[in-house]
Amino acid sequence: MGKSSELKVGMIGCGGIAGGKHLPSLAKLDAVKLVSFCDIIEDRAAEKAGAFGVTGATTYTDYRKMLEAEKLDVVHVCTPNISHADITVAALESGCHVMCEKPMAKTAEGARKMVEAAKRTGKKLTIGYQNRFRADSRYLKSFCDAGGLGDIYFAKAHALRRRAVPTWGVFLDAEAQGGGPLIDIGTHALDLTLWMMNNYEPEFAVGNTYRKLGDRENCANPWGPWDPKQFTVEDSAFGYIHFKNGATVFLEASWALNLRKTDEAICTLCGTEAGADMWDGLHINGERFGKMYVERAQLEPGSVPFYSGNDEIPAELEAASWIDAVLEDKDPVVLPEQALVVTEILEAIYKSNETGKPVYFD
Repeated sequence: MGKSSELKVGMIGCGGIAGGKHLPSLAKLDAVKLVSFCDIIEDRAAEKAGAFGVTGATTYTDYRKMLEAEKLDVVHVCTPNISHADITVAALESGCHVMCEKPMAKTAEGARKMVEAAKRTGKKLTIGYQNRFRADSRYLKSFCDAGGLGDIYFAKAHALRRRAVPTWGVFLDAEAQGGGPLIDIGTHALDLTLWMMNNYEPEFAVGNTYRKLGDRENCANPWGPWDPKQFTVEDSAFGYIHFKNGATVFLEASWALNLRKTDEAICTLCGTEAGADMWDGLHINGERFGKMYVERAQLEPGSVPFYSGNDEIPAELEAASWIDAVLEDKDPVVLPEQALVVTEILEAIYKSNETGKPVYFD
């Protein structure tokens, strides 16, 4: 495909993440034609088609019928975790390139099927880890790739909320989602950390999950109180991952945890030459001329009038990069093999909590 090509794009799952992230970003790209929308709630598909679709955009309640009837180039999968693998594999096999929202799948087995389908069909597959496209993430990745931190042998992946439990959709449903904050927001922090380290060879993982606050009623929460009877996932989780090269990563994730300092989708890195963290901005720390230093990267736009605007939105950069990868036949920024390792580690932490033992990788 050349740069002048137009891509017919279909959306499967027309809920909050589709309407808040994917569709607004795709609608800004000249090469994209949003031609088909699918959701189990018919009115929701029709609403998104009216807001973002081309004239005559079609709607479906069954993704199989959509894939059979439409000649689509690209499909975005924005459904609950339990259906990511089945829908993605079907879309790849129908000849579509696929972006699937994070996490890659509910299970590692499902994620492996997705990778295998992409290889078998020769179609591109990526996962929606938009935090890689933040200004601080892109700067730190360049710094790490240039050797600025040296050998990164210790890291922390942070995804911490004091109180921010999502009370809509199926977020609290263990069967539909596979877990709570670990698989929901911990996945972002872990993806970011492994990407910075460029280390996708874990040896074993051990961890614990907790449901200490989820059984309480009328708790303070930005999205309203939750129903403890529907809260069937963990409210916090913590993992230790040991890598084949000896590196260590701590992963911490919470929707509800009694702590003061919180942030999510950030990491702390410690290398042989320097360290870095994303708390309150991006900081690099090291040693120079016999003294220790801490420097804050200035990533904000400058103060010169007219030139000081900054309209770089991670979700829009993600969509543009993905569509460009399809048009130019390039690898996407988020490789499916990388996302698979993230899912395998998350699953290992859940399994370790159940067994009380470390989980080793093949």
